[in-house]
Amino acid sequence: MKDLSVLIVGGGAGLGALLARMAVEAGAAKIGIIDINQEAAESALAPAKAKGLPTAAAACDIQVGAQCHAAFDAIVAKLGRIDTLINCAAIYPRRPILEISDADWDASNGINIKGTYHMMVAAVRHMQSQEPKSHVRGRIVNLTSVDAFKAHPQNAHYAATKAAVVSLTRSFAHDVAKHGILVNSVAPAGMATEKAKALGFLEELAKASPLGRGAEPTEIAEWVLMTGGPKNTYMTGENIIVSGCYIYA
Repeated sequence: MKDLSVLIVGGGAGLGALLARMAVEAGAAKIGIIDINQEAAESALAPAKAKGLPTAAAACDIQVGAQCHAAFDAIVAKLGRIDTLINCAAIYPRRPILEISDADWDASNGINIKGTYHMMVAAVRHMQSQEPKSHVRGRIVNLTSVDAFKAHPQNAHYAATKAAVVSLTRSFAHDVAKHGILVNSVAPAGMATEKAKALGFLEELAKASPLGRGAEPTEIAEWVLMTGGPKNTYMTGENIIVSGCYIYA
């Protein structure tokens, strides 16, 4: 991420906060975080602030388009150029497939699909007027899920939203290629996050993987940063599956 200005949506905790820290370690020049929790966003910027890097945080409910654009503009006002946008805000509450309510659907669609869409629109409008670096004006990386490609009756609404994000990624990539903006997604299988540990998912994740374990969050984050980093100057419209062979099991 050397010399790049990186904005992470959903960066206040979990994988997003880890990405913020690892981006700093990988040489990012500026870090911005958008999260529904302003305090968490500020806290996740601590590694960047410790290195004296320019930082910015904004609170936003990404289910609301106007808030998405206002938050993005607030980050730009402080950081200027945004080279890489990483969309990793999502919810995944489990529900039996015959019991998914309208409220469940609305929340999942609003955060996982609509919020991702509005942040991508904001990023494209900003990036398309930037001067290119090595043919690239900007990069967008969306976090999807291997569940987009496998049956997931325990969480069908989540899986459906992630399949939608894969489709959005491809449509955006095709449309903005002419501007030199690269749009890709990364689809992990289960990760050994703190939330997974707290909810007791780790044993389930281990049993589902041919490797016998869930991915460490850093193992997924490396692929996200590679996709959104300066070494990627040509790949766009792709979905990178990092599943430890789970998808073939």
